[in-house]
Amino acid sequence: MSRIAEWWKKDNRYLTMLKAVLMAALPVVCVLVYCGTQGRHLSEVYLPGSEWNDELFYYKQVEGIVHFGFPQGYFGFNESHALKLSFAAWSPVLVFPWIIWGLLFGWNLMSPIICNIVFLSLTMFFFVWLTKPAWKQLGVLTLLFSFFTLFIRFMLSAMPEIICFGMLILFYGVAVNYLERERGWKLGILFGMASVMTLMRPYLLLCLLLPMFLWIRSSKWKGVAGSLGIFALTLTAYALIKHYLGAEYFAPLFFTDWFTTFFTDGIGAGVHHFFGTLYYMGTDFFRHIRLGVLTGLASGAYFFVFLTAGAILILQGWKDLRRGKKNSAVIELHLGLCYVAMLFAILLMYKLTEGSKHLLTFVAAGIFIVSLMETKTYKKAVLLAALFAYFFSYKASGNFYDFGVPFAENDRMAQVNEWQALYDGMMELSEDVPPNFENVVIWVLHDTVEGKNVYMKWQVLYGLPRGFGISCCMPEYVAENMDTLQSRYIATVSGGSIDKLCEDAGYRLWYRDGDVALYER
Repeated sequence: MSRIAEWWKKDNRYLTMLKAVLMAALPVVCVLVYCGTQGRHLSEVYLPGSEWNDELFYYKQVEGIVHFGFPQGYFGFNESHALKLSFAAWSPVLVFPWIIWGLLFGWNLMSPIICNIVFLSLTMFFFVWLTKPAWKQLGVLTLLFSFFTLFIRFMLSAMPEIICFGMLILFYGVAVNYLERERGWKLGILFGMASVMTLMRPYLLLCLLLPMFLWIRSSKWKGVAGSLGIFALTLTAYALIKHYLGAEYFAPLFFTDWFTTFFTDGIGAGVHHFFGTLYYMGTDFFRHIRLGVLTGLASGAYFFVFLTAGAILILQGWKDLRRGKKNSAVIELHLGLCYVAMLFAILLMYKLTEGSKHLLTFVAAGIFIVSLMETKTYKKAVLLAALFAYFFSYKASGNFYDFGVPFAENDRMAQVNEWQALYDGMMELSEDVPPNFENVVIWVLHDTVEGKNVYMKWQVLYGLPRGFGISCCMPEYVAENMDTLQSRYIATVSGGSIDKLCEDAGYRLWYRDGDVALYER
């Protein structure tokens, strides 16, 4: 007991505990205050009220995992499916905290939201416990966290961004702690976290570079051999997960022609294509930024704050390196390197609009590292806070799609509940060996009605029975393959061309309303 008491008193751990508890409460306070300013309560957040359709896939896949070990029907696109089991294009490792939460506490529409809040609160607690910031630094962190309202938006969603935010923030918390007092087991945790994050999203492979550098610095050739081995094992595990557990998407998730051109068309053509891509994508990149500043375009806002945060990290890292503050410089420069690598990845490999959201994970981690910077005036933190306020409060006020939290509305709730009652009365999981197409509903993404393109009200699919899979299909695919479709059910735009094709094919109409028609083949 005396050793425990001595450990507790050492370094004022009671004060660190107080700081950690206070910061753990910050996500909860921010969420409750936000809901209050909207005249709502946390319990009124309603996932089917959101327009982010990726949430449907994440939510229903986790539901299938929690209740059956894996979804009993295939998740995919244009009836693609994984070679093994039944997951969509993204690694199931990405949502492992939700799976654990669902197994422990059950799974319903509020589960990912509550799990996100708890996960980020725990992240705040352990980051403070590991890094032991001063009160001024906590004040900076509180300011930046509160103004970066995307923390709130993603907590109140079924997108896995909070999981990525939290993992990267904790990773840097462990790294700061390791540099203060180096221990082998801490380095092992860094390698483990970086490997798991790579399996979640491949660009987080960048995180492996930090523990590799630290091990090589301390153990030389032993560190080189061990680091390369871990790097290779992580890449192999990701490749296996992607190959066996990933369904083919509509289009490639990222482009590689900037690299493959060197081998297919020669070095000269490769260089020309590489710099040409950088030029044209860079021009479009800055066009997004301009629109972000002028109109609040979400991708442009993300790009602007990303560039600003990256510049701050690199500048401060260089200053700290020159001043002999090597521990701070290692963290700041590694994260700055990640920013540079992600900038090139966005320009060369991703579509700008979709890819912009991936940058937010690094911005979220950057907030925590900026808060730890030892500066006199905190001008950098104030600049970031001002940008957050401008883009994510002032300019975001009229952009519900990207920044608005979905609360329950009577019409949407009534429609979802109506469809759920229908599903419960007609749909049963097939007893054939799962996964199979008998347990799959085709979701026709959009269709043409009276000359207008109409997106299907996919939110009604939240009510599908547990275990059912969803295959998001383009109308062209469905029309061209009407005679060879494998999925048992088709949900399409009511009054659209696919609706008419299903009727002409003699498919059984189970139900329709003004938005959706459901057929059984």
